[in-house]
Amino acid sequence: MPDDTLVMLLPHAHSALIPTRRPLPVPRIGQVRVRVEACGVCRTDLHLLDGELPQARYPVVPGHEIVGIVEALGPATHRLTLGMRVGIPWLGHTCGHCFFCSHGRENLCDLAEFTGCMRDGGYATHVLAEADYCIGLDTRWSDPVATAPLLCAGLIGWRALRAAGTCQRLGIFGFGAAAHIVTQIARWQGCQVYAFTRPGDLDSQAFARSLGACWAGGSDQAAPASLDAAILFAPVGALVPPALASVRKGGRVVCAGIHMSDIPAFPYCLLWGERQLVSVANLTRDDAASFFDAASRAGVRTHVRRFRLQDANLALAELRTGHLQGAAALTPE
Repeated sequence: MPDDTLVMLLPHAHSALIPTRRPLPVPRIGQVRVRVEACGVCRTDLHLLDGELPQARYPVVPGHEIVGIVEALGPATHRLTLGMRVGIPWLGHTCGHCFFCSHGRENLCDLAEFTGCMRDGGYATHVLAEADYCIGLDTRWSDPVATAPLLCAGLIGWRALRAAGTCQRLGIFGFGAAAHIVTQIARWQGCQVYAFTRPGDLDSQAFARSLGACWAGGSDQAAPASLDAAILFAPVGALVPPALASVRKGGRVVCAGIHMSDIPAFPYCLLWGERQLVSVANLTRDDAASFFDAASRAGVRTHVRRFRLQDANLALAELRTGHLQGAAALTPE
């Protein structure tokens, strides 16, 4: 067993990640140390780099789509066992007793802490996590690289899909990691999926159709049919008015990003007719349980480009430019 760990450290916003050696972390009460097998690269990590997350604590090790093996147990840690494969998601801690925690909405806890943002994450060879917030992964999820994007892109997509409500025609604005997962689940549920990409992004449109979207076009195009709901994964506030225009009366638009540019003014007629504009924030442990069950039954297959841990800056640059189809993940080896 090594006596140190390699992390890709973000010293402050607007900085490159720096490879850094640290002593091997020792788990405290209720914690586990996990040997990282893969960590997904998420758009939230770009917001962290760009200083757009006010809750962030720098310096920090990014990464919150973590799959790995439990390597050490802290005192009074009983729920997990050595050698167990687990997932470590964005939600890393909650207070457990506030109004939100007491009413099944721990994702809104004011004292919540988030992996790879307020505590060190999975752009590393090893990471500490609270055992109660780890997700046990059974043999259905034996491929760490394929599983890693499910820990955020999958989970937030699932929460957004459920927030969209029952629908036959679903629009998805922004076809990245979350969209490519949620499309598969929506199709399994019987939805028609309409994918909106960056104007002129023919590759992403073809990718969306390959996953079952019945239509794919640019976000500057009108949907060919009135939609029951739309989900915005693209962090672009200017897409809110066209998304509202795309849904029928009584329809719903779900903003699924943790950060979004300002929403421009729009005429009230886009909202009138009992259309709804809502957001989803973070996730709960119950989301994880229901999502992994649904993803298994739907036969979700992720499309993941693999990068070495030391190439994390390159992976983030590729994500920023839109050159990735599906998701990306870092591996220590």
